[in-house]
Amino acid sequence: MDTYDISNDPGRLDLDAMHAYLSSSYWSPGIPKATLAKAVAHSICVGAYCGAKQVGFARMVTDRATFAYLADVYVLEPHRGRGLAQRLIKALLAEPDLQGLRRLMLVTRDGHRLYQKFGFQALAAPERFMERHDPRVYLAADA
Repeated sequence: MDTYDISNDPGRLDLDAMHAYLSSSYWSPGIPKATLAKAVAHSICVGAYCGAKQVGFARMVTDRATFAYLADVYVLEPHRGRGLAQRLIKALLAEPDLQGLRRLMLVTRDGHRLYQKFGFQALAAPERFMERHDPRVYLAADA
């Protein structure tokens, strides 16, 4: 049986592995590696590891005072079903800089049941929220 480690050590993150997954994900297709590196550098990140291989990732974008946004949660297919996504989220939520925040948010197409376990719920007043969204921004950058 494989054993897994969850770590917040930025030195262990494998940018190549993360880019390989995220650049083909439904939420960040075509994301440039440099953009991902910048996002990671400005986020609180955790990785899931099987030995030395990174098999999962999650990050929180935050002002460390009032607000945070959970992003880029994934576990590679062969390692799913072992509770790694839950462990990644639990590790992030335990980070000292994320305590006492007024609002945590995320966007998901398919992970509602997972995130509900951590107290996330549909927007109570969606009419108050707005967004500016360009889903093809990374693809257009290559054109």
